Amino acid sequence: MKKNLIITVIFYFALTLSSYGAASSSSSVSSNYDKGAELIKKAKKLEEKGKIEKANKRYKKALDYLTKSNEKKPNQPDTLNYLGFALRKIGNFKDAEKYYLIGLNIKPDHPGINEYLGELYIQTDRINLAKERLDVLKNCNCEEYEELKELLENR
Repeated sequence: MKKNLIITVIFYFALTLSSYGAASSSSSVSSNYDKGAELIKKAKKLEEKGKIEKANKRYKKALDYLTKSNEKKPNQPDTLNYLGFALRKIGNFKDAEKYYLIGLNIKPDHPGINEYLGELYIQTDRINLAKERLDVLKNCNCEEYEELKELLENR
C-alpha cells in the first residue's frame, strides 16, 4: 500500500512537471515564422492607419525572421508567401515575384500566394497575369478570390 502511494505521488509530480515544461516552452518560444507572421500583421495594421514608415520597419524586420525560417525549413509555401508579401510591401517587386513563383511551384493552388502575386501584377501593370491568378482562385470559395477580384474591378 505504501509502495503504491509513493509510486502514485512520484507519477503525479512527474506528470505535473512535464506538463508545466511543455506549457511554458510552447507559450514563451515561437518560431521565426511565427515572429515574422506576427510582424506582418502588425505592419498591415500600421499601414491601414497611414503609418507607412513604421509599417515598412516591421516588414523589414519580418523579412529577417522569415529568411531565417526559410533557411531552417526551406520551401514552405506559407513562409514563401510572407517573404514575397513583405518584399512587395517595401517595393522589391522582383524578389517578391521570385518567392511567390517558388511557392506556386510547390503549391499551385495556394490562395494567399495567388492573391498576392495577382496584386503584384496589378501594381506592375500586368493585368492579364493578375487575371490568370484570379482564374486559379475562382473555385476556392475564399476571401482571396473576392479581394483580388475587387482590386481588378477597381483599378
